[in-house]
Amino acid sequence: MWTRWLASNPTPRVKAALMIQPTSLLSPPPRILPSRPACLRPNVTMSTDLDQSTHLNEIFKQKGILRTQVRKALKFMDPSLRSQEDNAIQSIVLEAPWFKSSRSLCAYISCTSLREVDTSKLLTEILRNPAKDGCAQTGKKLYVPRVEDKNSHMRMLNISSMDDLIANSMNILEPAPEDHVGNVREDVMQANVPVDLFLLPGLAFDKSGRRLGRGGGYYDTFLRKYQELARERNWKDPLFVGLSYSLQIMDEGVIPVTLHDVLVDALVTPSGVIPISPSAIERRP
Repeated sequence: MWTRWLASNPTPRVKAALMIQPTSLLSPPPRILPSRPACLRPNVTMSTDLDQSTHLNEIFKQKGILRTQVRKALKFMDPSLRSQEDNAIQSIVLEAPWFKSSRSLCAYISCTSLREVDTSKLLTEILRNPAKDGCAQTGKKLYVPRVEDKNSHMRMLNISSMDDLIANSMNILEPAPEDHVGNVREDVMQANVPVDLFLLPGLAFDKSGRRLGRGGGYYDTFLRKYQELARERNWKDPLFVGLSYSLQIMDEGVIPVTLHDVLVDALVTPSGVIPISPSAIERRP
C-alpha cells in the first residue's frame, strides 16, 4: 500500500546521512520572452516561491496520509509480535560494536501509547554503568529528550537513573530540569565531549535513510542543531540510528522529504542492522 508514492517521488538511493531535496522542489522559473516589455514580465522569484510552496504543501499532505496509515498498522500489530520484535531490536543494539564502543549517547524514552520500539532494556543497560563525575571512560553518559514548548524546541539532558524521569502533561517520561539536590542537569549542547550515537524513534523509515516523524519537527530541528555544533567544534559526526518494527520499513522513495529532514545512518530492525551511510558501513562488523 506504500508504493503509490514511488512514482511521484523518484529519488535515487542516498547512502550518506545528508539532508536532501526532492527533485520535485526544483521547478524551473517561467520562460520570459525577450520581446515582452520589462514592465509586463512575470515576477520570476514570486512564481518560483509559489511553485515551491505548492510542492511543499503536497509533500506535507503525503506525509499526513502516510502517518495515518502507519499509525493504523501499529495499532493493530499483534502484541506478541510487538514484544518479540522489541526484544530482538534491543538485543541487536546491545551487541552492535558501535553501541559497545559508544561513551556518550542520546536515546529516547519509549512510550507505550505512541507504540514506539521499546528502549527500556537499552536504558537499563546503559544506566547500569553510567559515566562517573563527567568521565565517560568509566561508563556511558546518557542524554534523553525533554520537550520545552510547542515550537519544535527540544533539549537532551543527562540522567544517571530512571528515577530522574518525571511524567509530562502527556504522561510521557522526561528528565526533570534539575536533579534531586537542585543542580541543573547538563544539556548535551553544552557538553565538552561529543556524542557518539543517537538512538532515534520514528513512524516509518526506508533503506535510503529517510525518516518519517510524528509531524512536530522536534528531532529534525534538534539533529540539525547538533550537526552544526559538531562542525563548529570539529567533532566527528555521531551515528544516527533509527529503531524500527518490520512494518515500519517502507519501500525506497515512498517517504517524501524536504530540505529540513535529517536522514539516519543506519536502521535496526528485528532482522538485523541495515547500514546506510558510509560511516555506518565502515562500522559494520
